[in-house]
Amino acid sequence: MKLITSHLFNELLVQAGATARKRTNHNIHESAADPVQRLFIAARLGSYFRPHRHTGKSEFALVIRGLFDVLVFDDESRLTHRITIGPGANVFAFDLPSNIWHSWIARADESVFFETKQGPYDAETAAQYAPWSPAEGTPEVNAFFARLQHARVGDYVA
Repeated sequence: MKLITSHLFNELLVQAGATARKRTNHNIHESAADPVQRLFIAARLGSYFRPHRHTGKSEFALVIRGLFDVLVFDDESRLTHRITIGPGANVFAFDLPSNIWHSWIARADESVFFETKQGPYDAETAAQYAPWSPAEGTPEVNAFFARLQHARVGDYVA
């Protein structure tokens, strides 16, 4: 039996704060070959989740701690939905069909969500990144991330 504790979340948040990405994850599944991938993702303010989609795989997410905005885009980078998710918000989970461009923005410094997707996990095909979004670690990220933070439904972010 695996127990999920507040201590685990606290540790994940410390680890996330010590990384350049300002996030980390903790897998519940045993291996990348598992048919169902289950994991917790801890994020701090400023963590850049590059807009992406999962080809042929849906995604379920439940915010356990903190607060996130989930952003959904069309193929041309237009923001079609912006949903605040977390304890105390009207929405605390979502089920996203496959092939939908999306991103996350942590709105509270110590935020954690649980995610489940179909496996197996293959790093080469797990996520397709939006061609209109800058890769992590590139100079363009700061300006793009600022646009994401302030974008309203109908805005083009690229």
